Amino acid sequence: MNDSTQAHPAAAKYAEFGETETVALTKIQKLTGAYLSRNWASIPHVTHNDDADVTALESLRASIAKEHPERRITSLAFHVKAVVAALKQFRKFNSSLDDKAEFLILKKFYNIGIAIDTPKGLVVAVVRNADAKEIPDIAWEVETLSAKARAKGLSMLEMSGGCFTISSLGRTGGTSFTPIINAPEVAILGISRLQDKPLRDGAGIAWIKSLPLSLSYDHRVINGAEAAAFMSYLVETLGKPQELGLRG
Repeated sequence: MNDSTQAHPAAAKYAEFGETETVALTKIQKLTGAYLSRNWASIPHVTHNDDADVTALESLRASIAKEHPERRITSLAFHVKAVVAALKQFRKFNSSLDDKAEFLILKKFYNIGIAIDTPKGLVVAVVRNADAKEIPDIAWEVETLSAKARAKGLSMLEMSGGCFTISSLGRTGGTSFTPIINAPEVAILGISRLQDKPLRDGAGIAWIKSLPLSLSYDHRVINGAEAAAFMSYLVETLGKPQELGLRG
């Protein structure tokens, strides 16, 4: 962001309390801010929080990473495949309302949006037909799109057509948050920081890799029981990646 050469008139009301600096928002920040404000005001958001035991998933990820040393195999690629599996089971989450909120359009394709933080602001890249792609290919595509978004920006095509968005805070994330739905989608998954947690195992204690998940959903389309069922399925999928075919 570029510092403005002159203080904005709005800063004058703070002058009596101390020195200020006026910084102009980028074009992307302005557009994103207006878009998110509209979505927050027009969509009745509810957020469902849960934790997934991803100990087995992290082990599988390390195994696949050894098989593909030429690519950076991230956990996010697995999260995309798990979300696709859940969307296939709960079709309402892979839908959009019509403009008058009278009809629900159920989608039969699986394009997953990935929120990317760039120096100019937040953008959402779309991994198209994620159901047909294997873990290494998704990992490569996410990394490529992320690098392009941060360097020179994405085309409208690369940011269009999403069905469901994932917003991952990665290593910087806390324990939970409320992601804002990326309309016209009806739900979004927030992922916070992976944590080591103790779990009672018989008479002893076992340490697991625990992943905090936050699912925000449009309450006009999805009710609490449906959200809980979706999240339960997603948690189970993430917990048993080999059984549920997350390799591709």
